[in-house]
This record gives sequence, C-alpha cells and structure tokens, in this order.
Amino acid sequence: MQRNDLGFYDRSAGDWWNTTSKIYALHHLNAPRFEYFDRHISNWQGLRVLDVGCGGGFSCEFLANRGAIVSGIDQSKPCIETARTHAQQNQLAIDYQHGVAEALPYPDHTFDGVICVDVLEHVANVQKTISEIDRVLKPGGFFCFDTINQTFKSKVIMIWLLENILQEIPRGVHDWQKFIQPNKLSDLMQQVGFTEIEIKGFNIFGSTLFNNIAAYWHYRKTGNFRISLNEDTAVMYIGKARKMVRH
Repeated sequence: MQRNDLGFYDRSAGDWWNTTSKIYALHHLNAPRFEYFDRHISNWQGLRVLDVGCGGGFSCEFLANRGAIVSGIDQSKPCIETARTHAQQNQLAIDYQHGVAEALPYPDHTFDGVICVDVLEHVANVQKTISEIDRVLKPGGFFCFDTINQTFKSKVIMIWLLENILQEIPRGVHDWQKFIQPNKLSDLMQQVGFTEIEIKGFNIFGSTLFNNIAAYWHYRKTGNFRISLNEDTAVMYIGKARKMVRH
C-alpha cells in the first residue's frame, strides 16, 4: 500500500466544501486551532498571512473573514482550483498559487504570519519547509502550526484506528515514518533562528481509551470534535514560534 498518498487530495478536491463529505471534518478544526493561535495573535486584521498546504481553503477563508490579507499555496492543483472558485463565490480576495512548501514562490520577508496545519507530516522535506517558512516571514513574524507526533500511540490512533478500522481517514493518507517528534521540530526551528517556541497537545479524541470512544461517538453524532489543549503531545500537537529579529 502506498503511504503518504497525496493523490487523495486531488481525488477529494471536489468534495472539499461538501458538508457531508469526510474531508469536511477538517473544517471543524479551524475554531479550536485559532482558539490557540489567537492567544499569540489577538488581531489578524490587515496582517499578511500565508497558509502553506491550504487545501481547498478552509483556513484561508477563515482568516480572510477576519480581515487578514491572505495567500494560500498547495501541491494539489485541483484543490487550488476548488479554493479559487469558492473564494470567488464568497467574494473573498485570496491569492492562491500551486506550488510546494520546499520552494515557496514569494520574496523574502513577505508575510507577518505563516499557518501550516495538517501539512508538516506530508511534506517531502521538513527541514527545507521550515527554512522556506522562515525566509518568507518578516522579522518578528509568527509561525503557527500543528502536526502529528511519531509515537506508538499515534500509529494506533491515526493509522490503525482512524484509517484501517473506522475508515474515517482513507487508508494510505498517512505515513508513520513521516510523523515528527516535537523535539525534532523544535530543533529544526531553532536551527533557522525561530525563537519563542511553544508546543501544546492538541487532542481530538481525549487522552484515555474511554475518552477516545466517547469523543469519537460524539463526533459521529454531531460532526464536532471535543478538542482539548494540554501538555499531552503523544498524538497531535499544536504550536507557535516567532522569527528572530536580528539587530
């Protein structure tokens, strides 16, 4: 079986904004993600923000509706086409481009903030991606992210359970070998000069088996996640960093 099957995003692009599709579950993650990001960026109005791995535009539209000047980039052309069409339908001026995270097509020091969610575990080269994000950020700019830890628990929940058994995620979308331990991601960020790094647990289904089952059935019934932000980074984690200001 192919792992890290990015073709899934091409195949699912037409369902991105379909409220009954499985990929629409990603839309429900915006509010809890930004509940955390807003702790560090209280006002997005007028900020130039890039969404790396924007998919069909969930986070881009969320930010545009809050007054940010938004750009989005994704490796999937069908997703970019979907994002452009939906933004036009909603009269949102979002600059979408097709491209990869390792070679961002923007000048140095372009953005006040970069968002990268559900993406770092899929890129071809995490080190190049972090370096590129640092390059396009203005000094003092924020990097906001989430990704998946490389632990036995993450393999059980994200692959064995959610892909293989419950099939909430198509089989093959994730590759456990590409999941990233928080300390390794912190080291990569520090190497390029990021400071003020903070990482928190981003738990979609709780920390115990009982909580996992209860939260999963709540999601199946309501379409909403019971997400908690805490110190448990064993499966998913969320964080922020700031580009160093050099004097």
